[in-house]
Amino acid sequence: MGKNKAPKGMFSARKLKQDRQKRRWSNRYYKRRMLKLDVKADPLGGAPQARGIVIEKVGVEAKQPNSAIRKCVRVQLIKNGKQVTSFVPGDGGLLFVDEHDDVVIQGIGGARGRSKGDIPGVRYQVIKVNDVSLNAIITGKKEKPMR
Repeated sequence: MGKNKAPKGMFSARKLKQDRQKRRWSNRYYKRRMLKLDVKADPLGGAPQARGIVIEKVGVEAKQPNSAIRKCVRVQLIKNGKQVTSFVPGDGGLLFVDEHDDVVIQGIGGARGRSKGDIPGVRYQVIKVNDVSLNAIITGKKEKPMR
């Protein structure tokens, strides 16, 4: 073979395929996907949502140039016992979330599964409290059940 020449000819398909397969491993997105590194590192284990128990309420300071305390909760996931910080959206949303409540969390929607906006290190948000939508509770359409 010459310099940087791909094989040509009737019986070159296997060699072309093998070469392409080998080169794909230098693509970092391919490599991470094949080795399932993002799923292994993900507390939700690749799932879109997860259930957990509220351990404590925390306030997270917003990044510069904003100045606010974003209302968040520490959640222990039921499926694997991992703890994550989860944002509670909505005006006065934290008032409807208490310790030991059962919550459902999902990704907050940042780029590549990272945090979003001015909330540092928070990748998840609460969507349900005691199996009732947090949005419905805040807008007054439903009442939060007592457990």
